[in-house]
Amino acid sequence: ERPAWAHAGDPILGKGIMSERTQDGTVFERYGPEDAQALVLIHGLGLCRDLWAQHIPALAERHHVLVYDLPGHGDSAPWPANASLRTFSDQLKSVMNALRVERAAIVGFSIGGMINRRFALDHGERVSSLVILNSPHDRGESAQEQVEERACRARLEGPSSTLDAALERWFTPDFRSARSDVMAQVRAWRNAIDAESYAQTAWVLANGVRELVAPDPPVAAPALVMTCENDRGSTPAMARAIAREIAGARTLVLPNLRHLGLMEDPGAFTDAIVEFLRETPA
Repeated sequence: ERPAWAHAGDPILGKGIMSERTQDGTVFERYGPEDAQALVLIHGLGLCRDLWAQHIPALAERHHVLVYDLPGHGDSAPWPANASLRTFSDQLKSVMNALRVERAAIVGFSIGGMINRRFALDHGERVSSLVILNSPHDRGESAQEQVEERACRARLEGPSSTLDAALERWFTPDFRSARSDVMAQVRAWRNAIDAESYAQTAWVLANGVRELVAPDPPVAAPALVMTCENDRGSTPAMARAIAREIAGARTLVLPNLRHLGLMEDPGAFTDAIVEFLRETPA
């Protein structure tokens, strides 16, 4: 029997999901009642739309949830080279246009939290609220140079070259040890990515943050900014800095977890998002 959160036109998660595709090759899926508030979920670098599998059931009880793959990630077609943060903002616009979604709450993880901020700056009238998860901000010049150097190395050495180090940054030691299945899943997502798309996206993650620091005019949407206590790339200080630049934004720091805490403790993230959306006007 189909659960209440599953879209009438889509099978249940994990049982042969029917996906759709825009004219530019972006693959997406929808869940939840079509007449409910639209909620878009954006995954991070090296991942895919399946990142949200454990979050969708709760989110789709009250929202029309849209998940999609970034260019060259998951099942989406690669896009032309020389991507920018605005390229990803334009992709989100094309997906919303394809579904005739005029306005949505937008949740973004890591680079997804950069994309939703860029989209809010470009198309503020189409954003009802933002949830910015584990997303970078002003790193300081030394750390910024290191991140850009790592992005350049990813181009030369390929998407999998930095994955072992990334898994250590993303998950707590106990979780890595206990959940080899999750580690294998993340490796599979990374190995499936188009190499050029990965390199382009890695550079945007590294360099694109510069255009989001103290933008003028600022982001003007209700916002929840979340990260994890031990996220070294998207620190609590960064989350608080993002929130200070968005009027009325809330900040939530989850203890102990690292960058991919939303896979390690999905309920903590889902509960906070559901509560925020319940209290925020559509």
